[in-house]
This record gives sequence, C-alpha cells and structure tokens, in this order.
Amino acid sequence: MIIIDNVLVSEMLIEECFCCDIAQCQGSCCIEGDTGAPLDPLEISDLENYYPDYKKYLTQNGIHKLEEEGLFDYDAEGNFVTPLLEDEACAYICYDNGIAHCAIEKAFRNGEIEFQKPISCHLYPIRILQLPDYEALNYHRWFVCTPAVIRGKSLNLPVYQFLKEPLLRKYGEDWFRKLEKSVKNCR
Repeated sequence: MIIIDNVLVSEMLIEECFCCDIAQCQGSCCIEGDTGAPLDPLEISDLENYYPDYKKYLTQNGIHKLEEEGLFDYDAEGNFVTPLLEDEACAYICYDNGIAHCAIEKAFRNGEIEFQKPISCHLYPIRILQLPDYEALNYHRWFVCTPAVIRGKSLNLPVYQFLKEPLLRKYGEDWFRKLEKSVKNCR
C-alpha cells in the first residue's frame, strides 16, 4: 500500500493494467450487478437538481423507477446507491447504438449540466473503502471487464493512469502528483 494524504492506494492500481473497451463489453458495468453504484451523500442534491436536464436521456423504465421510487436507493449496509431496474441495470442507463451509457454523463458531455456522474462510477474499477482514519482505494476485479484488462495490457496502461481524470476530480492535482512521485520511487 501507498499512503498519500490519508488515502491508502492499493499497489494493484499501479501493477494491474486497465482501459475500458466499451465496444467489447457494451457497457456491462451499467447493466450487471446486484446492487447499485455507491453514491456520496453530497451527490444526492446533484441527482435531484439536474434530473430535469438528464431525464430526456433516460429509458422509460428508468424514468418510471426514479419517479416512482426515488433517485437513490440503499444497499444492505444502509449506504446510498443508484437504483436498479428489474433487470438489474442501473436506473440512470441510456443506450447509444446498443451500448449502455450513463444518462447523467451524456447530459454532462453535451454541456447541459455540471455534474459528470457519480464519482464511484467515474472511478470504476476503483472502489473506495471508508476506514476510520483513511480512505482505501482498491481495484475491483469483475469478469465483465475482461476486455478492459486485455486492452489495458496491450497498451501497458496501469489502472491509476487510466483513471487519472476521475482521480484528479476526487483528490486534486497535488494529490495525483504525489501518487505519480510515489509510483516513480517504487520502481
């Protein structure tokens, strides 16, 4: 583990390679699963405030789910998560040419909202574990991401480098520079 400003970084984020290959996986991480993506409590207001702006990109099932049951759900431990549809897909899903995407991110990329998508989705396959004095960043392996692992290896792209943008979003430039320096010193 590497420790940077009370954040524990698993060495797997440095040693393992990853690069999403959405053409191969078809956005499976938005479709598969038994619980929704973790939500930071501060993201709830963004989901509520921007709903009218990203609603047009949602599926009819997603709109129905979100308007009938709410914009967030709870996991078994009582943490906020994105709601799931009956088929276990994320309620915030949309499709472009048969490939699953995030309706929130689509509105963001079109310049319609300032909220990109939940940080847990942006950081995937990194999962954050809250500890009493630290946040621990761990690499979550999932069979649906096999194409991303293959592509990442072919590009020799470590997980932390592939996820530079969301790591900057979450922790800032200074933190990311410290991570890069630590990685360089480890090699």
